[in-house]
Amino acid sequence: MITTRHSTTNPLQQSLIQEHITLKDKNWFQTGGVSHYFAEPTTIQEFSQALLFSQENKIPLFILGQGANILVSDHGFDGLTIRPRLNAISHKEQGDTALVHAQAGVTIHDLIEYCLNHHIIGLEEFSGIPGTVGGSVYINLHYFQFFLAQFLHKATVMHRADGTIHQVSKEWFNFGYDTSTLQQQEFYLVDATFILKKTSALEAMYARGRRAEIIRHRLARYPSTHTCGSFFRNFHPDEVPYFIEGSSKKLIFVAYYLDKIGVKGSLRVGNAAVSHQHANMLINIGDATSHDIITLARTMQELVYEKFGILPQPECQLIGFHEYPLLTI
Repeated sequence: MITTRHSTTNPLQQSLIQEHITLKDKNWFQTGGVSHYFAEPTTIQEFSQALLFSQENKIPLFILGQGANILVSDHGFDGLTIRPRLNAISHKEQGDTALVHAQAGVTIHDLIEYCLNHHIIGLEEFSGIPGTVGGSVYINLHYFQFFLAQFLHKATVMHRADGTIHQVSKEWFNFGYDTSTLQQQEFYLVDATFILKKTSALEAMYARGRRAEIIRHRLARYPSTHTCGSFFRNFHPDEVPYFIEGSSKKLIFVAYYLDKIGVKGSLRVGNAAVSHQHANMLINIGDATSHDIITLARTMQELVYEKFGILPQPECQLIGFHEYPLLTI
């Protein structure tokens, strides 16, 4: 029930909206404070009512997936956090293709399992990456040369202002590296339909083996808990003056510069540390605070700027910070 700051006479909102819910146990860093309001809608109607509550009360809104690409302020989030529990998956076969329909709360893990169980392949390229369909479309999930946008066919989105439902094409998202139209936060994903390959049981078995190898490779290269994944994004070509040796291509890979400053496995602030496995992975090795992680990230920014004259910027989403906590040029 709503008892402070804002109230509602809407019975559905009253049963849906909770107060003062911690986010520390809902993100991979395992840091951060509480969300003033919190909702876990299990239907599209509940999702719409949660959005309406934020609009009616003019409070900030944050959509939470598995919490794998975020850092929550120690002060928490002074608004409404919505963690959609829309978990339906289905598919239709059209010859040698399959249209797989998944709601926003479905995890990428469960989506891949569903596909392989029905002899549908393609998404196993993203095996081992935590996240939901909603969050993965939001950032255009990528791994090496594969982007989720390559497989998206169409989607359903909800307008924040009035809760109306819209059917949109792949082109509507204007996908880029780590970017999509959803990041304007005017619309939120309800579901997505992916166009994938329908195959034989034998090919699906091979794909399952490939999935196991991708996961093994990821576990060897990256920490798998208490991290947001890659903290900094790669540079845009116009942000760096350096070229790959013997090539006309810009050296955009932020991990290269982080390796060169020697922070991997050695730089630490409190219980926040740079992973020994990867220089762009920050980890909570104990009871680190979000402030520790921010201080560590700023130190890394300073070291890269001092040596190379370029400033890494986060891929990790920063939630609930009243002022931007990192360095900017």
